[in-house]
Amino acid sequence: MRAADLFAVFALPLERASTRRSRPGRVRAAWRLIVAAALLPLAALAQTGPRVPVVTLGAQAVAPTAVFDGTLQAVQQSVLSAQASGRITALHVKAGDRVKAGQLLAVIDDRATQAGVAQASAGVAQADAQLANAQAAYQRTRDLRAQGFVAQAALDAAQAQYRAAQAGAAVARAGQTQASVAQGFTRVTAPYDGWVLSTQAEAGQLALPGAPLLTVYAPQPLRAVVYVPASQQAVAAQAQAVEVLLPGAERWVVPAAKTAVPAADPVSQTVEWRLDLAQADAHGQVPGRQLQVRFVGSAAAGAQAARLMVPASALVRRGELTAVYVVAGRGEGQPDGFVLRAVRVGATHAAGQGATVEVLAGLQAGDRVATDPVRAGLNGAQPADR
Repeated sequence: MRAADLFAVFALPLERASTRRSRPGRVRAAWRLIVAAALLPLAALAQTGPRVPVVTLGAQAVAPTAVFDGTLQAVQQSVLSAQASGRITALHVKAGDRVKAGQLLAVIDDRATQAGVAQASAGVAQADAQLANAQAAYQRTRDLRAQGFVAQAALDAAQAQYRAAQAGAAVARAGQTQASVAQGFTRVTAPYDGWVLSTQAEAGQLALPGAPLLTVYAPQPLRAVVYVPASQQAVAAQAQAVEVLLPGAERWVVPAAKTAVPAADPVSQTVEWRLDLAQADAHGQVPGRQLQVRFVGSAAAGAQAARLMVPASALVRRGELTAVYVVAGRGEGQPDGFVLRAVRVGATHAAGQGATVEVLAGLQAGDRVATDPVRAGLNGAQPADR
């Protein structure tokens, strides 16, 4: 409705009422006339609609960028397994518990190994007694030989028995060490300070050598792991910079070190990249969370392939739909408006309010895009440059 029509709707009845009614009626009519006059600017605003700033698209030279999804991973993460067979008699931790290096985590039935340790200890005691007896016999025979009471053959025999006793004692001590090590296999301890990620067994189950019992990890250091398609490996290898966008962060960080596994997975045809993070950047993060890794090429390479760029704030994301509001003429004599157009976007450049996004399809150079999609979607919205 036009402003004049709206004014007429309110003014005409008020004018008639002012001539027919008494003084109180005329006062009320005057107030209605004032309200009608106040509504005139709102009616004019409803007719014109909001003014929305727009940006004209043009090809820009940007450094080629490839962005891939990755995950956080603990550098020190271990799956602890049993080294001896037996029943699990105790499991002292559960998922989420903090552990210290050397802390006892699980115990396997060690009655057989305890018997082996006792047997080995008895063997050491027996070997020590035989060694002491052989040593005393050798010393007596040596003294008698010096006095000429025994032949040289008797001394040689005593010396041989003494050396055999020494060897027997060494064998017994080695057996005792072996029994002690076997008994240690029945006790699973933490290799370092960290957290229990998960448990794969419970008390009462049968443990077998190599069967996993639990998984532990150290909270620091952390690394980003990304699997780059083999077709993009050359782009990643020639990138001038590698950056990581951590979960909940608003800025890209540079990893402290990067390593590419020199082989591609035969099934997925991807190459694994491991990016070690600085302790300050990884503070407060936990393994398993998703992140983004960006490989940025050189500016010289970007100058050869100019691309359309739109402000990240101009994008409208609704589920799987990504779109922008584009200026479109409504016909001769009518003000321009906006239409919603679906687009396919690529890599994001920069971060924060100044971020821009590559447009791969849906737009062309010269298109004018609304930088405020919320206001552009209102009824009667017009570009600010008209």
